[in-house]
Amino acid sequence: MEAPAAPHNPAETQLTVTSPEQMRELGRRLAKLLRAGDLVMLTGELGAGKTTLTRGLGEGLGVRGAVTSPTFVIARVHPSLGDGPPLVHVDAYRLSGGLDEMEDLDLDVSLPDSVIVVEWGEGKVEELTDDRLQVVIHRAVGDTTDEVRHVTVTGLGERWSETDLEPLSG
Repeated sequence: MEAPAAPHNPAETQLTVTSPEQMRELGRRLAKLLRAGDLVMLTGELGAGKTTLTRGLGEGLGVRGAVTSPTFVIARVHPSLGDGPPLVHVDAYRLSGGLDEMEDLDLDVSLPDSVIVVEWGEGKVEELTDDRLQVVIHRAVGDTTDEVRHVTVTGLGERWSETDLEPLSG
């Protein structure tokens, strides 16, 4: 007798991405699930595709300005070109402290009205809200030209408990 299949968890999905264009497309699909007040945490090695995913997110949300890595400015706001929420793109890589340094960015003020995407935010922004989307991008490390990325998207908190992430699979 076979064991029953594990129940599908609608708040988590795993994907394989094989090109930068597919990563951008994933960002565009993800944008359709987001609304003002959402926090998205991106985790992955340098060159994993965090900014490429965010670029697609910006396209999907219809925001102004080219989405580029905000490494040296820490945070960049992209206003909506329509009636959607602005995108606040944060790179916490250079922030050594936890929430104290993040508080200087006033993300808690921006959060209700914006979609906030934080690269390198693990251990730094979790206290902003219990509801967040965690995107972990794994890639082969070392001397490789391999474009394959394994992406795990996990919805945490009440906001994501009833959200089916399966549409991200395309």
